[in-house]
Amino acid sequence: MGSALKFLTRYAEEGEEFLDSIVTGDETWVYHHTPESKQQSLQWRHTHSPKIKKFKTSISTKKLMASVFWDRKGILLVDFRPPGTTINAAAYCEILRRLRRAIQNKRRGMLTRGVCLLHDNARPHTARDTTALLERFKWDVLEHPPYSPDLAPSDFHLFLHLKKHLGGKRFDDDKVKEVMMWFNEQAADFYDSGIQKLVPRLNKCLDNGGDYVEK
Repeated sequence: MGSALKFLTRYAEEGEEFLDSIVTGDETWVYHHTPESKQQSLQWRHTHSPKIKKFKTSISTKKLMASVFWDRKGILLVDFRPPGTTINAAAYCEILRRLRRAIQNKRRGMLTRGVCLLHDNARPHTARDTTALLERFKWDVLEHPPYSPDLAPSDFHLFLHLKKHLGGKRFDDDKVKEVMMWFNEQAADFYDSGIQKLVPRLNKCLDNGGDYVEK
């Protein structure tokens, strides 16, 4: 509730300029094969139609780790890493340096106006080296309560839609191309709506007394 109140207070004071300054990011696995969700596999059937048998499928063990950073205008940086690669503090700091260069190139003036970084409390994100680097960048780090994917735009918006798109598809060597193509095909208002959703979700968090926000 404290984190929600701080965010909403700042939004009340700064308005859209505050949302303009937010850069959010997280990690997700991209699999060679992601089964269809239950919703995707639903079919229209007559009441007397024979029951359709479906083979049980599972998520492929072949996967890549994707670190994705974005703002309300679109994707800023995507970093793909093969399985077995550990994202420790040193690796995360290198990703943040690349992110800063991406912001400098893609969002002219944003570094001068100020960046508000919204990421979760994973250990590499809160390590001493990471904290020191963000202080040198002079970026504000927005509070994010632990275990709160319902308040993380990457979880409740970006990755949710990405995984719906990937559901039921198989990839060999072109999964990176498929993911990047999907990111680039999204309209600007798709990313904008993901950041905008933070405001009603945080309001709902306060209304619920800090309880989990389902929708």
